[in-house]
Amino acid sequence: MVNFTSKDRYSYEDLLEIMRILRAPGGCPWDAAQTHGSILRNFQEETYEFCEAAQADDPAHMCEELGDVLMQVVFHARIEEERGRFCMEDVCDGICRKMIFRHPHVFGAAHCDTPDEVLTTWDAVKREEKDQRTVTDTLNAVARNLPALWRAEKIERKAAKAGFHWASVRGALAKLEEEVHALRAAVEAGEGQEEELGDLLLAACAVASRLEADPEAALHAACEKFIRRFARVEESAGEQALTGLSEAELSALWQRAKSETTKEKDAT
Repeated sequence: MVNFTSKDRYSYEDLLEIMRILRAPGGCPWDAAQTHGSILRNFQEETYEFCEAAQADDPAHMCEELGDVLMQVVFHARIEEERGRFCMEDVCDGICRKMIFRHPHVFGAAHCDTPDEVLTTWDAVKREEKDQRTVTDTLNAVARNLPALWRAEKIERKAAKAGFHWASVRGALAKLEEEVHALRAAVEAGEGQEEELGDLLLAACAVASRLEADPEAALHAACEKFIRRFARVEESAGEQALTGLSEAELSALWQRAKSETTKEKDAT
């Protein structure tokens, strides 16, 4: 048993010490064996779980999930401290310096009166900080590990800020239709389907950009709608397995479910 004093309330320093103990000889074999790579998905999952709690406006769940996210930050920093490359104090120092540098309207002589002016200043300061001299530099800086739809949206919006976008949503829709035809041709040819599908999805993000819509949120909403309608299909099928129904029967059940859920939505 390690020598760690139980408390009524723990602090940030206690969290650092707990992580040090867990990783040290005589601590936890599982924690000691972990690497950045082995716990990356844990980090992602904890972040998504906090987002879900925030969307539900659940304070207790948010507090818990923020703790889980913080633990992941401390975990990764501890791994690096053991390697002698940086520690949690360096992480805190770095983010403090970044926030001061990127807020010259607060900590410097710059002047911003509106949120839009702040974002313009933020982008300019960030480009200077990252030595991003071209728009291509800013596009390459978008994290490649982001969900692809989210990454596409960010790339589209950055390109649009530079003036590279459709003048209207009609132009974006025409491009989307062009990509549908290209995908159909690729399917018929039996090659290039994945590439054309990617082009189609990117074109859909361009439409979202012109609509000033969030494609990630739109797709999440579509997924929820699909689940509600599928539940109706399954309910209507009763004891009969869906695999035993013809395409025409499934289509009829789907149209019925679509009609019912649309009427319910209109009634609320």
